[in-house]
Amino acid sequence: MINPEGQELLTHIEQALLKRWPETRLEPSLDRIAALADALGSPQLSYPTIHIAGTNGKTTTSRMIDSLFRELDYRTGRFTSPHLESFLERISLNGAPIPAEGMIATYNDIALYLDLIDSRQPHPISFFEAMTALAFVAFAEFPVDIGIFEAGMGGEWDATNVIQSAVSVITPIGLDHMEYLGETLEEIALTKSGIIKPESHVVLAAQPPEVAKVLAAKVLVAAAIPYREGLEFSVGRRDIAVGGQFLTLNGIYGPISDIFLPLYGAHQATNAAVALAAVEAFVGVKLDDDVVRRAFLNVESPGRCEVLHRDPTVIVDAAHNPHGAAALAKTLKSEFDFESIFGIVAILGDKDVDGILRELEPVIDRLIVTKSESARALPVEELYERAIKIFGVDRVYKESDLNSAITYAMEQCTLVNQVSEGVSAVVITGSVVTAGEARVHVRRMMAE
Repeated sequence: MINPEGQELLTHIEQALLKRWPETRLEPSLDRIAALADALGSPQLSYPTIHIAGTNGKTTTSRMIDSLFRELDYRTGRFTSPHLESFLERISLNGAPIPAEGMIATYNDIALYLDLIDSRQPHPISFFEAMTALAFVAFAEFPVDIGIFEAGMGGEWDATNVIQSAVSVITPIGLDHMEYLGETLEEIALTKSGIIKPESHVVLAAQPPEVAKVLAAKVLVAAAIPYREGLEFSVGRRDIAVGGQFLTLNGIYGPISDIFLPLYGAHQATNAAVALAAVEAFVGVKLDDDVVRRAFLNVESPGRCEVLHRDPTVIVDAAHNPHGAAALAKTLKSEFDFESIFGIVAILGDKDVDGILRELEPVIDRLIVTKSESARALPVEELYERAIKIFGVDRVYKESDLNSAITYAMEQCTLVNQVSEGVSAVVITGSVVTAGEARVHVRRMMAE
């Protein structure tokens, strides 16, 4: 447990980082992070790396890769974003968030270099670039046997792209961040394909045809070795089970059966197949079946179709674009048997709000719109008006904040369950920020 003085230092560090350019303000360039990494002695080149880009599934796939490597007795470092509750979650050492003391020491190591690069560049180091550099250094100091890096946005000019990855992973690509990545799937795919390094191994999840063409062309130019879902690897079989699913995965070097994955949804089975292929591509041999089974049994993915409470059932999911919302809707329909669903949605204003709502409409019976504490949150009244156009006025309610929305939904759901033979549930979604805040609110409510 960190002492009060240490907590004060940690808070000071977080505030100093947050005063930098936010993650949502981008000036596409690797100049700043390259200069910073060079000044730090290029710590990101002192260990082998796996790099993951895509629209959805990156964080969960990163966690699965991490779990597989730890089961193989590798010391792992994992960098993911955004975080749910604490910025320490972004930098993981052997599967756990970096300790507060580690973050303080690492920040002290690089603080002067941040100021130095700020003084030499036309734009200052951003929050995300600073966090990326912290991960570079933390992993080198630990030290790790493998660094697992999730691209923040895009790929080609993402701050993580100064690593020299042995394996690049592209998860499913959809429309998101179009103001920066391009208006079409082809443009977005081209940007994300920028993580593919010459003569590296490339693991590709199944993609729309137009995306697959772009990625295949990039692999060819880079003289990389591709592993494609449906060809070199696949999900062989998937059976829904209590608390998750049983899988047979056809890896690069053959099938592995009887894998229990404690996560819901067909998309998570795909993530598992991609993760297995990535690790197999890195080590170059078939993994022991029991090692794979233990690794997936221990996988956790907070905020991804996560059951927070029973009686009533409360599920939180970080879906923040139509692709993610569609995966959530499919999972709720195919893997749960709820009589009705009370949906709580809080969405950021720069997202495809209507697209998210349209994907959720078929599976949500009553919708409560609200907002998170993010400065980017879409105002409740605007979300309410847009939701009415899709759900109809009789199905939409509004609450001023997420806490009151959760309280109201759980109360109404409990009342319905008391007079009905079926089981109703509460589902909270719309953004990673929403998912993180919901976890805190529900945990606090249960403790009272």
